[in-house]
Amino acid sequence: MKQHRIPAVFMRGGTSKAVVLKRSDLPAEEADWPALFAAILGSPDPHKRQLDGMGGGISSLSKICVIGPSTRPDADIDYTFAQVGVVDETVDFSGNCGNMSSAMGPFAYDEGLVAGPRDGEAVVRIHNTNSGKVIVSRFPVAEGEAEVSGDFAIPGVHGTGAPVALDFLDPSDTFGRGALPSGHPVDRLELSDGRSVRVTMIDAAVPSVFVAAADVGGNTCVHPEEIDADDALMARLEEIRQRASVAMGLTPDRDAAARRIATPKVAMVGPAADYADLSGECHAAATQDLQIRMISAGQAHRAVPITGALALASAALTGETVVAGCVSEGADPLNLRIGTPSGIVTVGATRDPDDGKIASARILRTQRRLMEGQVHVPADRLSPSAPTA
Repeated sequence: MKQHRIPAVFMRGGTSKAVVLKRSDLPAEEADWPALFAAILGSPDPHKRQLDGMGGGISSLSKICVIGPSTRPDADIDYTFAQVGVVDETVDFSGNCGNMSSAMGPFAYDEGLVAGPRDGEAVVRIHNTNSGKVIVSRFPVAEGEAEVSGDFAIPGVHGTGAPVALDFLDPSDTFGRGALPSGHPVDRLELSDGRSVRVTMIDAAVPSVFVAAADVGGNTCVHPEEIDADDALMARLEEIRQRASVAMGLTPDRDAAARRIATPKVAMVGPAADYADLSGECHAAATQDLQIRMISAGQAHRAVPITGALALASAALTGETVVAGCVSEGADPLNLRIGTPSGIVTVGATRDPDDGKIASARILRTQRRLMEGQVHVPADRLSPSAPTA
């Protein structure tokens, strides 16, 4: 069986990895993309390993990024993100990946898709087509290539690298229903087990719903594997996610919400507390402002999705939310320290002094190009309209 060959780059962005493709190398019909992307990553795989593809068996390693010319005048490139299911063939385009956003500017620079200095700092304005928002990426370059070596470390990635500063401009209201789609900083959701839980539903960087861990029988100090193994807790969090999806107007009913795996994100939050991260390093409560355990595409995230962290920072800045109730007194909104399974992540958000809206959200990441060449896909996994080469 002939295989389809597509030029591709495999990259790490923050605590995620993805296959990065140019739009010009893909089928013209976007309806052909989902089957192609699932095949590239090796989905569906009931064994949760994606051994027959480039995926890594968990949500943060089951991603596709597509780069093309900008379709709007205030950006340099278009960037489309696809979250691919592991055990099924679901391909969700409804949200962005903040971690992989850090690799998009360097990819475009190294591929010659954007202009920039040969040495110094490159600035790339990225139009994320999933959210309709612009992200400004700033990163060092040397001798015509994006730098990867440096002394900046991020939790969840061993070693250090060159920093990439990401400014998510006007991050709220990615789906046209405002920063608080329900109009309230706190709502109550009635669950099928009889619980009535307080949640904050916010659309900033990515639609998200936050619930206090104590209200759902969870714990923000535990490792992701323990959360994944608690079937009752996972079912409860998925029900919250689905009910929030309907309440936020993202989907018409829970069945549709179940099929939309990328958004809204759902997370448990809690106050700062002593805990040990996945590497065994211990973090004292004084080093944090609050804790988070976020679910991504049906699995407890091993760190935190960056868009989720930015949504958290925005919720902390937005009045009397569930998130604000967990934040330590005196926390700096520009440098909010979040306890995650992989360590402490620092994010920040700012308000527009004139209208009070979230003006921007910022985070620093690292990235690296890992491999380049061609990705191969068996022709029988493709749509009949997709070309083979």
